[in-house]
Amino acid sequence: MKLEEQNIIVKRPYKTVYRSGDSIVKVFAESHPKSDVLNEALLTARIEETELDIPRIKGVFCVDGKWAIEIEYKEGRTMEDIMQSDESNLEKHMSSFVDLQLKVHRQRSPLLTGMKDKITRQINSLKILDATTRYELLSRLESMPRHNKVCHGDFNPSNVIVGTDGQMTVVDWAHAAQGNASADAAMTYLLFALKDQETADLYLKTFCRKSDTARQYVQQWLPIVAASQLAKENKLEKEFLMRWIDVIDYQ
Repeated sequence: MKLEEQNIIVKRPYKTVYRSGDSIVKVFAESHPKSDVLNEALLTARIEETELDIPRIKGVFCVDGKWAIEIEYKEGRTMEDIMQSDESNLEKHMSSFVDLQLKVHRQRSPLLTGMKDKITRQINSLKILDATTRYELLSRLESMPRHNKVCHGDFNPSNVIVGTDGQMTVVDWAHAAQGNASADAAMTYLLFALKDQETADLYLKTFCRKSDTARQYVQQWLPIVAASQLAKENKLEKEFLMRWIDVIDYQ
């Protein structure tokens, strides 16, 4: 497979994403662990087995010594682009966005990694936090209900493609797990808040109304998911996330 530089869609330190015919090809950096690449492909394959219509895995292979995943291409605009270009209808678009997330949460995939186990590993790896803070976060995590709903783990408008027929599909399942829907919502809230607090508040209000969930319950997850996001070591997010890891705020 020949990948041309002019067909690059996204370029990040750890991966480059190309358009190739009716496929998207993610080529990961040589330093990116092979296990992470294979796990992303496996997670996506697990989600393919649910009732969700998502871009399907076509293959996993090497390109010039780098691991790559080929995925079905979905034509359309991102929900992020739509929200930004049609701000007067933001509430309508947010309603559709939340409806799609709730559809994801209605799915089950018993072989997905358990969210609480995954977050436990992430928090334990955070040497940037002192032992007392890690203990408090893990204690709060342990006290939260253990559910088995499909959770995207990075559900934000840039990962939703809206086709010309209005059909919406969710992409990038690298962080999928089975767990508590309110934890997934807390992560989405933080991802919105990284860019715009007012939009984040609209999201949380919409999610809580449509899912009949208390705002306070989602807020209890915020320090926990902020810590899990901090484990991804994005320097641009570090200061923002550290402010949310004060576990006293929502006691």
